Amino acid sequence: MHWTIGQVAVTKLVELEATGGSRFLLPQATPEEVRKIDWLVPDFADEAGRLRLSIHALVVEAPGRRILVDTCLGNDKQGRKIPHWNARQSRFLEEMAEAGFPPESIDTVLCTHLHVDHVGWNTRLVEGRWVPSFPNARYLFGRQEFEHWSAGAGGEAQAAVFADSVQPIVEAGLHELVEADHRLCPEIRLVPSFGHTPGHVSVAIESEGERGFITGDIAHHPCQLAHPHWNSTADADPAQAEATRREIFGGFAGTPVLVIGTHFAGRTAGRVVRDAAGLRMLMCW
Repeated sequence: MHWTIGQVAVTKLVELEATGGSRFLLPQATPEEVRKIDWLVPDFADEAGRLRLSIHALVVEAPGRRILVDTCLGNDKQGRKIPHWNARQSRFLEEMAEAGFPPESIDTVLCTHLHVDHVGWNTRLVEGRWVPSFPNARYLFGRQEFEHWSAGAGGEAQAAVFADSVQPIVEAGLHELVEADHRLCPEIRLVPSFGHTPGHVSVAIESEGERGFITGDIAHHPCQLAHPHWNSTADADPAQAEATRREIFGGFAGTPVLVIGTHFAGRTAGRVVRDAAGLRMLMCW
């Protein structure tokens, strides 16, 4: 998957895709309710009403920059709540290189937030030690987000994530704490989008009159455009998360902004339109 926004290129690199098994995350998205949203098929759901979800990273190339947005689950991790997220052995870094993005070519890693499936490949296990996977990159963490989790929020599971995927970056001196509206370069800036986590950010892209937007986890699935009140069980502040969805996606409705979903499967990117039933995504390919 590859999109261009003016002089900016965005490439999707998939670590894991799955169909079904998502009720723990979006309990209101029952198969019966999902089947009522016909535009979800085939990219985002199957005919039976089972949701399709993706865990992927996005490489954003702007003039003189190569930025990796979110780093998925990673290999060899332990202490994850979802059993098959532990001790993974995938070829993600090798596949990145085969796609033309060797780890050493990344100059910036941006984590929209510090949940388990957005920081995993920050590090890799080498001779029993967690070392940065992208040694030439500065790792950007939102200041508010970092301070929340470094203070011990989230319990034992989040502490494990922080210990193996965030703290080693700090110890290597590669991290940079930034504000929620930080501008990375002329074409790319952060957008505060709180609710899912206290310091969650999304990514706005503007180049040559064209606009794009990387969601992060303001929505895990496009069904949340049709039903903004369908909150994820992982949302720290459900009311704020819903308000963020309504404001951001509602503001995009009917505009040419290319919305790229951080967990949206299939074709992943599209434009938001409004019809009699509410918001939906008009797919782009």
